Amino acid sequence: MGVLKGEDEVVELCSDLIRIDSTNAGDNAGPGERAAAEYVAEKLAEVGLSPRILERDSRRANVVARIEGTDPGRDALLVHGHLDVVPFNAGDWRHHPLSGEVAEGCVWGRGAVDMKDMDAMILAVVRQRLSEGRRPARDVVLAFTADEEAGGTYGAHWLTEEYAGLFEGCTEAIGEVGGFSVSIDEARRLYLIEAAEKGIAWMKLTAKGRAGHGSMLNDDNAVTELAEAVGRLGRHEWPVRLTPTVRAFLEEASAALSVEFDPEDAEATVAKLGPLARMIGAVLRNTVNPTMLSAGYKANVIPQTATAHVDGRFLPGYEEEFFATVDELLGPNVAREFVYHDIAVETSFEGPLVRAMAASLEAEDPGGRAVPYTLSGGTDLKAFSRLGIRGFGFAPLKLPADLDFSGMFHGVDERVPVDSLKFGVRVLDRFLDQC
Repeated sequence: MGVLKGEDEVVELCSDLIRIDSTNAGDNAGPGERAAAEYVAEKLAEVGLSPRILERDSRRANVVARIEGTDPGRDALLVHGHLDVVPFNAGDWRHHPLSGEVAEGCVWGRGAVDMKDMDAMILAVVRQRLSEGRRPARDVVLAFTADEEAGGTYGAHWLTEEYAGLFEGCTEAIGEVGGFSVSIDEARRLYLIEAAEKGIAWMKLTAKGRAGHGSMLNDDNAVTELAEAVGRLGRHEWPVRLTPTVRAFLEEASAALSVEFDPEDAEATVAKLGPLARMIGAVLRNTVNPTMLSAGYKANVIPQTATAHVDGRFLPGYEEEFFATVDELLGPNVAREFVYHDIAVETSFEGPLVRAMAASLEAEDPGGRAVPYTLSGGTDLKAFSRLGIRGFGFAPLKLPADLDFSGMFHGVDERVPVDSLKFGVRVLDRFLDQC
């Protein structure tokens, strides 16, 4: 095999991955990631690596490979991406979500931004470098995981518990949902690098009461008890809590927008961020959103039990405050249990790795500036952090100013610009030289 060119390959790699159906509907439902994992493993093996395909359950495949660096005394870097995607309704899309079609200057399909774009960029960069005989200074561990969209039970969490040795020496990591641009004006862009993630608390709430006939008086109605508790949770105004990463982002954004940052009115700064305000506004405070309700089986029967599900997210350093408030709002007659619970993470935005990310972005975009931000959702970084790995979201993309990038995560008409993919390949190549 001759020398490969990452910028030439990345679009085809992205389209190929999108065309492989790896939809994750949760509860181990869906086609699984095996086909995508085999595709990735083949592309890595073609350039001399020895990837391992690892499954906790049939079809739920992960791929791990190690590139040996030229300086074995250095700590290793983990580069990770997930292979699963969320479900879709194809009828809502302009181009079929499994088409991988290239149209209007973009690659279209489910996973185009979350996160088969980054998977493709990783593959393109690795294949080019190894075909050229260019190894990084430090060992690089590549991990393409299953099940991220449902919490990583068959993916990153399982890998770190059962195959921790594959990540030996890794002290730092880069992964998804970071390194994308937000335009300030025609000449200036902020590149948001994830340095923190909110914790996750998906909870089932249960109220129990006295069953009976719907026509009679009942002062122990489970539906009433639950509905009032859910209402209290859903309407609660959580206080603003400026974590170090959130404060750093707002200071940088305020300076770029030429407005004064007022810590007492952080929401005023967020309001000036346009579509990004949805993402950043959610990290000013803890949140709880009711998502599901269930009770009863007949209109004239008062049920004994009523249940609800809520999606809770807590800021780094505020988990204890979060649950204390939740329990106070629920009251003594509504019990909660976890459907899924995971930690919040945060790291400082400093050090050689941060400088390498910033320098590689700014070399390709002199009008760009790297800034830290907090992700309202969660990624596989939570699992890898349990191995002591310090991680960042760094999937670099220079985006058109009018593209609602954050709105396409799990949205309709998900797509990534072709030029952005090629930009990401160049940035990641520079980054691996400098990190």
